[in-house]
Amino acid sequence: MSTGRMPREEWVKTQPRALIASCVLLADGRGRLLVLRYSPAEPNAGHWWLPGGMLDPGEDPWTAARREALEETGVDIGHEARLIGIDHRCDVLGTGPVLDCYFDGGVLDGTERIRLSPEHDRYAFLAPDELTEPTLAVHRPLLTALYRAARSGSVVCLREGRPW
Repeated sequence: MSTGRMPREEWVKTQPRALIASCVLLADGRGRLLVLRYSPAEPNAGHWWLPGGMLDPGEDPWTAARREALEETGVDIGHEARLIGIDHRCDVLGTGPVLDCYFDGGVLDGTERIRLSPEHDRYAFLAPDELTEPTLAVHRPLLTALYRAARSGSVVCLREGRPW
């Protein structure tokens, strides 16, 4: 006799799957953001974005953010980053849905040496209004909303890179 309920193991298999990524906002003492330009061999070649990337198996979003910042910039953001935003994107480069977690990595004191990974070919510290839409890997409203959240101590929810 069926109870009309699906066994949990089967039900879990029917649920949506999404990749999870983490990114970090790092600023200098003048409030400019650290952005990295993707190398020619990368899918977003020539576009600028924040340090970050996909979680490794078993990794939590904060640990991924710290690892990615270290791998991509040589900067250890320490243990006190704060979640400032979540973005849901329906399809990223044909991989399906991605949930992006954004963390405020704090203000760099100017003594850090930026060391890029092969994934990037340049870095810059730019004010949010210096970043133009054609050169960003995603929509500018996302970066503006994250910047405001980091400065105000709030958290922003986004959908497809835009605040709700």
